[in-house]
Amino acid sequence: MATFAKKAFNASVYSSFRPTYPKTLFQEVFAYHNASGTASTDVAVDLGCGTGQAITQLTGKFNRVIGVDPSQPMVDAAREKHKGTGISFYHGQSEDLSHILKDDSVDLLISGSVSRPPSSAIAQAAHWFDWEKVWPEVSRVLRKDGTFAAWTYGEMRLPEYPTTTPLITAYAQGKDAVTSLGPYFERPGRTILEDMLTAVPDPTLMKHVVDVRGGLSHFERRYFAGLHYPTHLPPPSPAQVKPIEMRLEMRWRDVLGYFRTWSSLQTYHERFPEDLERVDERFPEDIVDDSSPDDVDVSGGDIAVRFWKDLREEAKKSGGRFGVDELVSVEWPIALLLTKKV
Repeated sequence: MATFAKKAFNASVYSSFRPTYPKTLFQEVFAYHNASGTASTDVAVDLGCGTGQAITQLTGKFNRVIGVDPSQPMVDAAREKHKGTGISFYHGQSEDLSHILKDDSVDLLISGSVSRPPSSAIAQAAHWFDWEKVWPEVSRVLRKDGTFAAWTYGEMRLPEYPTTTPLITAYAQGKDAVTSLGPYFERPGRTILEDMLTAVPDPTLMKHVVDVRGGLSHFERRYFAGLHYPTHLPPPSPAQVKPIEMRLEMRWRDVLGYFRTWSSLQTYHERFPEDLERVDERFPEDIVDDSSPDDVDVSGGDIAVRFWKDLREEAKKSGGRFGVDELVSVEWPIALLLTKKV
């Protein structure tokens, strides 16, 4: 597939370019869970766990930890990766957990977007759930005072170079099928992510959820967004917005590596394979070093390289760092949903 062509991306280092959720996010979830003083810490479950990127944050805090994923290869990889840890992994859908979890059996249920290779055929994260079915399952499996937490991260920002924000949005959300990857993301999931999970319905207002063992309560939306809350959405209350927590210092070369992990890029190149043959002669000083198979090849001129160089040009105009191996700060806003079992 085009995404994994050598000129575009080295699949062996896919995960290294993806951001990971900060510990402060989990601290926020645990504080919410324990706020009542009566919540149990017996069983925790990660829905859409992937290979278990987030699940290690639960070990040591709960007596039993379980991961559930709809992809059997992911489950197999998670079992191998976490062998000997005591974590159990199951193949299943979040909309129907009846073969895995009993009624009133879980204290903490989490679901966060996880890194999946662009070739993965199954999407499983909060922005892909069928909430009409997931919310009743959450109400069924949670014990009294149990907690459900779901989160995702939104569109990246370069805080040192705010003039890049319109370029990022146009590239990721634009409508033009030639100049933007917007049309090549899977919808509506990507739209729900871009909208910071605001489309997820409040379960406390859903009668068919309330009818399942009493329903859920204390539904909250929190945003670790700082100044990066999307301007196209109605503004949240000041109390909902917290400082940005998800950030990385990356080489510009690795920013291109991150762009190579976008599933929409693969789809774009399936439609326009000739794009991989294009050349962009800007920044001729870029060092192309093929000596390390694990480094990012910055040659060529496909749509990802062109966008990457557009961002670097903005950094250069601002008097900032733009060299291929110089560092740039990258931030992602996080949307967090929280609710309690009645």
